Amino acid sequence: MNAHDSEKISGLLAHRGMVPTTIPQQADLFILNTCSVREKASQKVYSRLGELKHRKERNPNFLIGVVGCVAQQESEEMARRVPFVDLVVGTHMYHTIPDLLDEIDHKARHPKQGAKLVETDFLDTLAPVEMPPALRKSPFRANVTIMEGCNKHCSFCIVPFTRGKERSRACDQIVEEVKIAVSEGYPEILLLGQTVNSYRDPASKRYRFADLLEELSSINGLRRIRFISPHPKDFDSATIRVIAQNRNICNQVHLPVQSGSNSVLRRMRRQYTRERFLEIVNEFRNCGRHIALSTDVIVGSPGESKEDFEDTLSLVRQVEFESMFSFKYSPRPYTEAYEWEDDVPNQVKTARLMILQELQAKIQLHLNLTSYVGRTFEVLVEGLSRDGINQFGRTASNRIVNFPGAYTAGDFVNIQVNQAGTYSLKGTPLTELVNQ
Repeated sequence: MNAHDSEKISGLLAHRGMVPTTIPQQADLFILNTCSVREKASQKVYSRLGELKHRKERNPNFLIGVVGCVAQQESEEMARRVPFVDLVVGTHMYHTIPDLLDEIDHKARHPKQGAKLVETDFLDTLAPVEMPPALRKSPFRANVTIMEGCNKHCSFCIVPFTRGKERSRACDQIVEEVKIAVSEGYPEILLLGQTVNSYRDPASKRYRFADLLEELSSINGLRRIRFISPHPKDFDSATIRVIAQNRNICNQVHLPVQSGSNSVLRRMRRQYTRERFLEIVNEFRNCGRHIALSTDVIVGSPGESKEDFEDTLSLVRQVEFESMFSFKYSPRPYTEAYEWEDDVPNQVKTARLMILQELQAKIQLHLNLTSYVGRTFEVLVEGLSRDGINQFGRTASNRIVNFPGAYTAGDFVNIQVNQAGTYSLKGTPLTELVNQ
């Protein structure tokens, strides 16, 4: 989602006549897009700004902007802490950046007025501001925002503070953006939202996420539809049925459980129980189509006992997620849990994280060996593998496959998988391109 925010900002600046560069030393304007979901990401912001300070000292006309969640979170405090930064823009105010740059230019010519600008207000409108077309970086995947913000207020999560309340875009605007992207040659669409499946069309609350998926799946030429990041509470039978019945909706769903313990889930304010989560999993398992499930897990949250952690491990064994993002709990300011005692020692968090990741690695390797090796999959080529020789791409179920050959990002190739590791697969192309 942050990556797409950067695409939007780039498109906005290009619309005003600015030219992007991939060489930082050539840039007259450097905008740092930031994340504050985890403490480490937030810390990196100031480290990166420290690296830019020397260039600013050498060239006062070099402009530095900070946008995103850390900018939203710290606002005027950031302007005080790093006085060499020219503008600080929050998550709702990206559309103001060109005008802010004009104002900086004006004030630079009138130094007594000062030049630093901070814009971190939240918009009162019901829908996100529509901006000029994003400057998309991927040649094969178009990111499309369908909603922003979150109303869930999980006790550990800073997103409602940095992104505000849920705001859904009008369905006709989304459909039009997707149609344009498909006409421009993008075979895959990634729908984005902080809680993407809580989408409601502002004009008709009856039109929900399942309806949007159904409508988008009928667009001619759209090969793949993905979406992140959903919330288990907002999965209903209608959405699962639409995913099961439409083959261009990818058969991979991210289902962030966070914990397998009911007591921890209550403290997290996740609004579902372990039992309800497993009901959703079973509905996916029985929908008539293989759906690869991935998840997020936090270990060591306040009050998590050894028994709570064992509940998480048992749920992971039961579900057998195909992939997982796992983290140690870190207190985030402005959240409810920030006021609680962080009572799980760091060494215990580290040990639990290692146990969880070792378990997940075994599960992934087993699934890769038993569910993928020996089978043929349609793979969307993404580019060169890390070895710089082979290609890599993804199956519809989001498994990474490495293979030989000369292809272009965006090509579809049938690959027979013949080897499996914990995190990726290897295979051999069987046919010519299957782009039609």
